[in-house]
Amino acid sequence: MKYGIVAFPSRELQDQANAYRKRYDPHYALIPPHMTILGPFEIENKSMKEASDELLKVAAKHKPFELNVTKVSTFAPVTNAIYYKVEPNEGILALREALDLDFIKEDSKHQYVPHITIAQKMSSGEHDDIIGQIKMAGMEHTETIDRVHLLYQLENGMWSAYETFTLSGDE
Repeated sequence: MKYGIVAFPSRELQDQANAYRKRYDPHYALIPPHMTILGPFEIENKSMKEASDELLKVAAKHKPFELNVTKVSTFAPVTNAIYYKVEPNEGILALREALDLDFIKEDSKHQYVPHITIAQKMSSGEHDDIIGQIKMAGMEHTETIDRVHLLYQLENGMWSAYETFTLSGDE
């Protein structure tokens, strides 16, 4: 089974992302707009309860972080994905690093770039037609993220929340 740890932005930012995702993202119906912190990955040698308990401990050690979207960007020519760029900061990167736990087997081929995908799996022509328009519309948004979510992927491809963890920084 595949898992992921994500941060869901505010409804306002999700609505703005969905305005593009409805048309340009075939994953629109599978998962709401989000910033992936870790994933997709598999859990090895632990039950979900044990994994969840360890993730709860990690979340308790980290304070809420700022999600600061500064612009629209693209991963082209590697993939024809368009996204809201999230400025990496100490809070995001420290949380991601702390989630490098022995039971998590992440299958990542790319360097981590915090972002919220708004379009993907387009032809090169479609990508080239809309990237300029979306970049001109721009995007600036800042908010505080105080919880992250452990998701799992269902057989039909949809992602569902298994548990939500509050970032308290209490420990």
